[in-house]
Amino acid sequence: MITPNDFVIEKVQLKDNQQLAALGRQTFCESFASQNTQEDLQQYINESFSLEKITKELLNPNSFFYFIKLNTQIVGYLKVNFKDAQTEKVDGNAMEIERIYIKTKFQGQKLGQLLIHKALTIARQNKVTYAWLGVWEKNIKAIKFYKSYGFIDFDKHSFMLGSDMQTDRVMKLIL
Repeated sequence: MITPNDFVIEKVQLKDNQQLAALGRQTFCESFASQNTQEDLQQYINESFSLEKITKELLNPNSFFYFIKLNTQIVGYLKVNFKDAQTEKVDGNAMEIERIYIKTKFQGQKLGQLLIHKALTIARQNKVTYAWLGVWEKNIKAIKFYKSYGFIDFDKHSFMLGSDMQTDRVMKLIL
């Protein structure tokens, strides 16, 4: 039986850009394909998970990616941003948790917990005042997950998924 102790979290390196782009496309599709049109999803994936865009994000000194692995198999990832790498201008000393994604077949094994713990550890090590994130208002499972860690709503923002204007809840956790 596989347990959370069988997984390791490793920092993503520039040489891993192709694996990261492919994982980003896969996990985003698995998470949101059923709730969005194929056209909107494809447009978003082409823009957000292109090799060029992922490589640029990996080269940003204020963005950090982490793979979660079972043996050598990559099953999910985390992305955190500091300073000007954050996707929104926020007040104060903050860290954004931009992405936590787990492959569908590995969900329900407490891997999201491992990644949120990693993110919050990074936030505390960097002595930020709070961690924040945006989560689609229709992603009830994720909202419930973040609330269980003490995240609270503090704003909303619009998010374009292809041609569809969506709303993200912006949540934060004071550290």
